[in-house]
Amino acid sequence: MEIDESRGFRAEWTQRYLVVEPPEGEGALCLVCRRLVVATGEPDVRHHYEAEHDYYERYVAEGERAALVERLRQGDLPEAAPLTPEERAARAGLGLARLLALKGCGWGEGYFVHRCMEVMLRDVLPDHVSVLDGIDLSPEITRQRVLDINQNLRSQLFNRAKDFKAYSLALDDQAFVAYENYLLVFVRGVGHDLEVQEELLTIINLTHHFSVGALMAAILEALQTAGLSLQRMVGLTTTHTLRMIGENSGLVSYMREKAVSPNCWNVIHYSGFLHLELLSSYDVDVNQIVNAISEWIVLIKTRGVRRPEFQALLTESESEHGERVNGRCLNNWLRKGKTLKLIFSLRKEIKTFLVSIGATTVHFTDNEWLCDFGFLVDIMDHLRELSELLRVSKVFAAAAFDHICAFEVKLNLLQRHIEEKNLTHFAALSQVVDELKGHLQEDEKILDPDRYRVVICRLQKEFERHFKDLKFIKKDLELFANPFSFKPEYAPISVRVELTKLQANTNLWNEYRTKDLGQFYAGLSAESYPIIKGVACKVASLFDSSKICEKAFSYLTRNQHTLSQPLTDEHLHALFRIATTEIEPHWDDLVRRRNESNP
Repeated sequence: MEIDESRGFRAEWTQRYLVVEPPEGEGALCLVCRRLVVATGEPDVRHHYEAEHDYYERYVAEGERAALVERLRQGDLPEAAPLTPEERAARAGLGLARLLALKGCGWGEGYFVHRCMEVMLRDVLPDHVSVLDGIDLSPEITRQRVLDINQNLRSQLFNRAKDFKAYSLALDDQAFVAYENYLLVFVRGVGHDLEVQEELLTIINLTHHFSVGALMAAILEALQTAGLSLQRMVGLTTTHTLRMIGENSGLVSYMREKAVSPNCWNVIHYSGFLHLELLSSYDVDVNQIVNAISEWIVLIKTRGVRRPEFQALLTESESEHGERVNGRCLNNWLRKGKTLKLIFSLRKEIKTFLVSIGATTVHFTDNEWLCDFGFLVDIMDHLRELSELLRVSKVFAAAAFDHICAFEVKLNLLQRHIEEKNLTHFAALSQVVDELKGHLQEDEKILDPDRYRVVICRLQKEFERHFKDLKFIKKDLELFANPFSFKPEYAPISVRVELTKLQANTNLWNEYRTKDLGQFYAGLSAESYPIIKGVACKVASLFDSSKICEKAFSYLTRNQHTLSQPLTDEHLHALFRIATTEIEPHWDDLVRRRNESNP
């Protein structure tokens, strides 16, 4: 039986996580709390250390760390001093600053929070009102605390990035709708144990980095600061703007020239994950439907707020982007399938409302426009279903590629159906056609299938263009997803011996059946299967969803009024990192370092 070395104890864990190999059994024995961490891999050991013993991160120097390990081995436990009342107040202030940032509140709203807590304590716990005296929520202090939290999260990300075996970048230049235009750069990396990390790497002000060369330099600087070499970059996912994918002068071309991935893998690029519904809607909005609907929504928000039939629509609008909406944000919201479907269901109520206020209803008498509206609703609803599947993270690019291939097959089916005037999968268009049949003469033409067939063909070509690189690595994706059913003769020559050996291992087959893909490949021995493990790291590092980009876009649209206020790039960066991160700040470290810098 092969020894699963990636699951075994590794010597470097002792100084990094203050654990030793137990004399009996598996796992890692913590030198601090003397508890046995039943580890399935490095992530378990790291999570225990960060959750329980974050205090010891202050011992960072190599000699200092080695001395700490020796003291712990002898049972001499340096106790973490309990937080003083002033430190507890500072920690509470940090936590409140983080909440204010998450909610997109202005710096001055800390005063209001302070007054709310004061009123509550005065009535509920009058003896404890004095604890608020040490919590400073002034705008200046709140701003600085947000920057401190950002620096702490950034340092943690950079420490983890050192262990990335492979990583990919997501470049989103279409998310920002405030007073400036920015490029959001996200990184997805995997370490030895295939634990996936998706985080914001940096934000680049496009006003200051207008040219592609300047943008490239800013990205390379961010990668260098994070300790990420271009040789470890596997994939790029972008929007499909000319700045990103221009044939000769796009950023992707520059990045591919700079980055050379090992083992003959070129940098994989796909441009369909980010804002899929928004980007694709421009290809299927055949009669500028969204522009007309946006005018209706503005009228409803200004003159129809009290009408009960529109409350669900208004609630949906405010949950997406708050009470204040700028034109671009409204336009993007309307291009989502769920929103269009809701508006379509209210079309009769909207017509009655427009008549009551004397607004034009010319679109409701245009049969072609009504059919286009129904068609757009149906296509965008199909795109919404795909987009929701692609928002599920940590499923790996192989599963996402399967969803994309299935949708391309679905588009072929929709094209055949529209040619045959079969509206089985066009529910909204079918409703429009049925309604028009009751008002038109029998010989009048209602539906023009060629008009919509051309639109579906255009959408098919866009999908082929967006995801063509994933088709180039189709075999790698299939090998990653189904290593035991993949025929060795179809695999690259370099991997055939390892694959045959893997498929003959009964123990690994049992693990594959009982664990998810990430756990299976995390436990696969890098010594016995170096090539397969390398392929797994690369595939796992590819962005498999738009979740983190959607999280940033949602934060921006909900808080666009706050974010449109004058902010430095540094503060903007801090707000978006706090809003999108999955890393927990090291609170005690923040408190003590702040005290050390302000004795």
